Amino acid sequence: MRLAHLHLPNITPFSRVANIQQTLTSRLLSHKKHLTPNPPDPTIITFSPNPVYTTGRRDLPPSNTLNNANANTLSLPPSLEPIRQILTSPQPNTAYDPTSRVAEYHPTLRGGQTTYHGPGQLVAYTILDLRRLGLTPRCHIRLLENSVIDVLREYGVRGMVTEDPGVWVHGRKQHGGSEGGKGELPKKITAVGVHLRRHISSYGIGLNVTEEPMWWFRQIVACGLEGRETTSLQGLGGEGITVEEVAGRFVGKFVGRVNGDFACGEGATGEGIEEVYRVSEEDLLREGTE
Repeated sequence: MRLAHLHLPNITPFSRVANIQQTLTSRLLSHKKHLTPNPPDPTIITFSPNPVYTTGRRDLPPSNTLNNANANTLSLPPSLEPIRQILTSPQPNTAYDPTSRVAEYHPTLRGGQTTYHGPGQLVAYTILDLRRLGLTPRCHIRLLENSVIDVLREYGVRGMVTEDPGVWVHGRKQHGGSEGGKGELPKKITAVGVHLRRHISSYGIGLNVTEEPMWWFRQIVACGLEGRETTSLQGLGGEGITVEEVAGRFVGKFVGRVNGDFACGEGATGEGIEEVYRVSEEDLLREGTE
């Protein structure tokens, strides 16, 4: 099969990407419902959004209806009430201002709780049919995590999974613990959260590339994990690394994991990915109308 890669190089309104994702998800669901002969290609969208706090299904507010841009009218979960003053409803036509300390709030259908996305972070959404790739829901999560760990290894960073969601790296020491040893609290470098409907996946990962997201993370208890810190590739000594560079590496590692773990070898049930092609937003959206 072929895998489409849409990379949006500029800071992009989160709602714009959410709309693209919904379009692609609907195409895959329509194919499954009507059994059309040629399934749409799976797609990975990579981007950095304007500052935005999102909630998953475990942390939705009493009502997720946003009436206008006034922060006092936003229906927020308890996790975001302390920072109501810096939140606004979606602003799809507002240009990104790096000096602003205002973020949008978006409730989503992904799993998990509250997290932050924004400039300096690679967000990668995978829109694909798990069954076509031979993936169970649990394998899908592991695929995302292991793909990130493979990327981190390219930069000399050892990523790991713990009992908590996401990808972690060794952080500060406590009580005299040695580097990477007992007493050290891991720091989170990547959030993982997905949504599944009829085995069609959406959402994905948020990997911190620069230190830009750190101020925003300090305003919340990310993913409900009290006392746990976040970090970035830059914070771990990686200088001059760009989101676009990391995006390309993530897609490459994702394909390698799919082909190596699920599409080849004894007992493999998934299709292999034979080609990755870059696609523009215009061409991607046009495909569904031709």
